[in-house]
Amino acid sequence: MDVYVMGVAIHPAADVIGDTRLEEMAYRTARAALDDAGVARAQIDHVTLAACDEIDSRGITSMLLAAPSGAYLKDEMRVTDSGLTGLHLGAMRVASGHLQLGLVVSWNQSSVSPLENIAQMRAEPFFLRPVGLNFAIADGLFASAVAARHGITERAVAERVCQRLAAAAKNPRAVRRAVLDPDAIAGSPLLAHPLRSAHRAPVTDGAVAMVLASSDWVRANPSNRPLARIAGAQWAVDRYQLDADRLAGLDVFRATLTDVLRRAGLSGIDALDLVELEAQSAWADVALVDAMNAGSRVAVNPSGGAWAQNPYFCTGLVNAAEAVMQVAGRAGAHQVTGARRALAHGTSGFAQQTHGFVVMEGIQA
Repeated sequence: MDVYVMGVAIHPAADVIGDTRLEEMAYRTARAALDDAGVARAQIDHVTLAACDEIDSRGITSMLLAAPSGAYLKDEMRVTDSGLTGLHLGAMRVASGHLQLGLVVSWNQSSVSPLENIAQMRAEPFFLRPVGLNFAIADGLFASAVAARHGITERAVAERVCQRLAAAAKNPRAVRRAVLDPDAIAGSPLLAHPLRSAHRAPVTDGAVAMVLASSDWVRANPSNRPLARIAGAQWAVDRYQLDADRLAGLDVFRATLTDVLRRAGLSGIDALDLVELEAQSAWADVALVDAMNAGSRVAVNPSGGAWAQNPYFCTGLVNAAEAVMQVAGRAGAHQVTGARRALAHGTSGFAQQTHGFVVMEGIQA
């Protein structure tokens, strides 16, 4: 895939961004990505938005957010699955050969709308909605299933939380949090057995933007140096049903991972230097890392993952931005030495129903 990342920007994350309108968050992040790429808005020919009407508490959120995101009088499209899905679409639009330089912009201000109330509205209306299914219950069912099938223990989950918080403490883009000890995590309130409140990554507000260019544009603009090349992308949707095989099998995750590595021309997971994995709970973190079966040289979530910042809808796109900064040597204190290839992962739906991947490859000097 001859698609290049020219610039990235991540809005300063916080549990609640209460002093800035959503339009301002989108504008500042899109503007920062363009500045990082060294291009003007007039040069771009398309914008891909990734946003959720329900989280934004608006009927058609792009009606108000398109212009501040840079899409005024530009070719504009929007996805509603996740931020990483927006990157998939934006990359395909560039790869089509019809568009040359574009923005992908995603945002999330979940402090405005309770996510669990939104989750209940998304549940199947005749069976699941009346029993109150929400994200916590779905993640609790997932935790029970992987504990039974894969022998994952609550102690291992607590230690994973500690590991992610310690990594996040080094990330300059992370929300500052205390590093808990396993006993404190094990004593946190039970939400849906065996899921506890401290097992879940705290949800934050935030936004992220990325400038994508075609190989033709890069050749025609040699003074603009790409940060990374998108070497491969893949995504898939698992079954809606929350049965044990769907929850603990992780078949779609494994198959999609295999496909994206093949598309990127890589021999396997160990050809990567790092993975930025989206896991909304530590149970999912442990299960997905085990399913990847990567060797010890592959760093997993050096940024801290969702425990660094977790703007729920666009966390996968934040992972992609972190992957770009790693292969560009710009990650900061958690930079993986010599990183050349990085995999970004995103998920959406109940209990990791959808999985998406993007392989970022560094540019040789």
